[in-house]
Amino acid sequence: MTRRTPPPDALTCEVVELLGEVVRRYHDDYDRAAADYALTGAQARVLALLAYGPMPMRRLADRLKCEPSNVTGIVDRLAARGLVERRADEADRRVKLAAATPEGLRTATELRESLGDFAREPLGRLPERERRVLRDLLHRMVDDAPRPPE
Repeated sequence: MTRRTPPPDALTCEVVELLGEVVRRYHDDYDRAAADYALTGAQARVLALLAYGPMPMRRLADRLKCEPSNVTGIVDRLAARGLVERRADEADRRVKLAAATPEGLRTATELRESLGDFAREPLGRLPERERRVLRDLLHRMVDDAPRPPE
């Protein structure tokens, strides 16, 4: 017999719905900002991830929750525009890394700074203490969650 978890309480359901709405609005805002740079939302998200440093294609796919073949197409289009390049991983020459070019880093920075309507303004209006509490609670949710096998 399968053990069932109890249904979530009303507060948990409301929090889940609000998190979903935050994510939806963030993606909408991000997609609008990306369009100003003639990028798709997925291309902009790849650039944003690569702004932190080169990353294997498989990890990009994992972070974007998509198939590696999708990431290949996105990276190809970004490379054609001079925003991304492929490099061999120094630790394992068989692994290909995607890396933002200087132009890609500049574009990622400008894009991040152009976010405003939803992605940044409501959060910025919260007092720093509340932003820290929210950050810490989100870390607890993310860091404590079971990770899928790699």
